[in-house]
Amino acid sequence: MLIGLIGRPNSGKSTFFKAATLIDVLIANYPFATIKPNRGIAYVKIKDLAVEFGKISNPREGYVKKGNRFVPFELMDVAGLVAGASEGKGLGNEFLSDLAAADAFIHVVDMSGEYDGEGKPTEGYNPGNDIRIIEKELDLWYSGLLKKVWSVFSRNLEMQKQKFESAIARQFSGLKVNEDDVRHVVLKGKFNIEKPSSWNNEELFRFAQALRKATKPMIIAANKIDTFRGPENFVKVKEEFDYPIVPCFSDGELALREADKHGVIDYIPGEKSFEIKKELGEKQKNALNAIQKVMDEFGSTGIQEVLNKVVFDVLQYICIYPAGAKLSDSKGNVLPDCFLMKKGSTALDFAFKLHTDIGRDFVKAIDIRTKQAVGKDYVLKHCDGLEILTK
Repeated sequence: MLIGLIGRPNSGKSTFFKAATLIDVLIANYPFATIKPNRGIAYVKIKDLAVEFGKISNPREGYVKKGNRFVPFELMDVAGLVAGASEGKGLGNEFLSDLAAADAFIHVVDMSGEYDGEGKPTEGYNPGNDIRIIEKELDLWYSGLLKKVWSVFSRNLEMQKQKFESAIARQFSGLKVNEDDVRHVVLKGKFNIEKPSSWNNEELFRFAQALRKATKPMIIAANKIDTFRGPENFVKVKEEFDYPIVPCFSDGELALREADKHGVIDYIPGEKSFEIKKELGEKQKNALNAIQKVMDEFGSTGIQEVLNKVVFDVLQYICIYPAGAKLSDSKGNVLPDCFLMKKGSTALDFAFKLHTDIGRDFVKAIDIRTKQAVGKDYVLKHCDGLEILTK
């Protein structure tokens, strides 16, 4: 799984990335500080299943902290996007090609109103403009890719009597388009797929837009919520757009993560407070008090909530533990693995995820909580722990 982090210059995108991954990246108060995409590991936060059995997990990947398990996925921070990116303005061409492999987008939007659509200082800017600009550029990107090939592609599709969904999925596999996505778009948009060569530019754009929304779903990280105009602009944006929108404070999250890393505080990402562990100077106390004030108002810094929402709500994934009766592997590690699986996956899907041979030789699975056997068609639930039995 790859989540793309997008936003216009100076939106706080790179700060969000560093706060989520603790990878050192250039954070600068000027446009296009990010040129090449940065990739790092971020985490979704779930309850550690081992706690239910009086134990603590020993993750092979990710980590555990105070009864919480953090399961990894890949996050990518790309260059800032400006109007005209689909025509190559700014770093548009590089930006868009970098995004092709993403499963979903986190759009970091600056709620302060203190920077314009190109990341230049201003006053009273409407953050909703950034969302509209990004939507337009992504739609034009998809539309441009379709237009380049549509004349020849659609005629060949008709002459060879290919299945529309399969042909589109093959042609645009680089965008992670699959047949289910196309089928959904066709049904919802009522497109005439019997003769796609007859589509005019308006119809082609409508299809490209719908395909983009289906294959690159998006969540809004309403960043800089701590600024003077932040809360007011957040309300306006939430009223106008139907994306999932979460208030965020990436500067605060980064400060807390760094302080926790250096033993100054004890902080669990996504929690509403932290514990001070060392004597602090007046400046440090004031800074932490200011962060806590924002967290009191909004419940947290919002960063972990965004990460969880994009994986669990937007992409509809769940976490599943492979587990035996003793919970431990041959080396004594407790529940060392935890996998992200698509919602609706079955016990058999999970077996194949573990290994082809395990899937092929599947007999049944045992729910480690209930000790009950389940069959291959059992639909997995979030945070299930299953032991797979084979022939």
